[in-house]
Amino acid sequence: MAKKFILSVWARPEMLALSPYTSARDSFSATDGEWVFLDANENPNQSTVNRYPDPVQLQLKQVIANLRGCSVDQLLIGNGSDEILDLIFRAFCTPNKDEVILMPPTYGMYAVLANINGVRICEVPLTEDFQLAPDKILAAVTPNTKAIFLCSPNNPSGNLFNQEAIEELLNGFDGLVVIDEAYIDFTNRPSWLTQLVNFNNLIVTQTLSKAFGLAGLRLGIAIAHPDIIKLLHKIKPPYNINTLSQQKAIEALSKKDIVAAQVKDLCSERDRIANQLKNIAWIKAIYPSDANFLLVRVDDAHKRYDELLQKQIVVRNRSTQTNCENTLRISIGTKEENELLIAACNAIST
Repeated sequence: MAKKFILSVWARPEMLALSPYTSARDSFSATDGEWVFLDANENPNQSTVNRYPDPVQLQLKQVIANLRGCSVDQLLIGNGSDEILDLIFRAFCTPNKDEVILMPPTYGMYAVLANINGVRICEVPLTEDFQLAPDKILAAVTPNTKAIFLCSPNNPSGNLFNQEAIEELLNGFDGLVVIDEAYIDFTNRPSWLTQLVNFNNLIVTQTLSKAFGLAGLRLGIAIAHPDIIKLLHKIKPPYNINTLSQQKAIEALSKKDIVAAQVKDLCSERDRIANQLKNIAWIKAIYPSDANFLLVRVDDAHKRYDELLQKQIVVRNRSTQTNCENTLRISIGTKEENELLIAACNAIST
């Protein structure tokens, strides 16, 4: 039996009572045949974008639903995952009252969005090997805790969280558990989408920015119980995904074989680069990764970052993050780019 999640208990009352804006395309959607559209104050002169986009992105959702094995009414598409995360805060967290739990080091936008929305943050750091501490997380829950946000594979550490730890959170907390799976396509583990049937308090977010190579389109995905998705749809902007982005995404998602080949190559390059970086004297540790990047600990991150910049290699210094002192995050590039990285690292003296 699925774990019950009573939406009316956890969502903000004003969001439940909200009457959403109804656009012209919400009132009428085209079917087969010739229609004269005089309802939306559009410029009637034909171009590829003179008409407003589909506000519910039905065609794109059907493609994503087939790809991910879910139903259309479980899907919300956002202007990047950041918009989806912001909608979750607005739908469930009352400003200056409610709180969320974050496990640093983690994706920085969770904290930014919490602060923007006036939501208190409770931090429960990951363990030294960047794993969850579910007993400490559950102990931190208060009557005002509305959601737990976690990223698996985690950014910036790159590792998947233990399945048993996540299940402990889902079973032990009655509020929302949001699992950010931006990097799930680089792993061999199944998505938590397979557990939606068991946990109605689960929201899984994904993106087309990483494995699908569409970062410039800004397309994020939320998959959850239809009641949660319906509430998020009420408060999203009416035309949040433009026509060209929808068209380009549908085209890209039809090339599954190309995406799969690229993901396989990136994972192979990730492992190859990890092995080669072991020979660099100033690199002290290379952390296991289930993503398209590596987190490495070095002797002096600021110094090594600047030295790589001088060789026109741009990485990310993550030293300000919890338990990430003197670390650099290195994205996996093309084979040629990766060779330039290795050459640059070998040329830097200890």
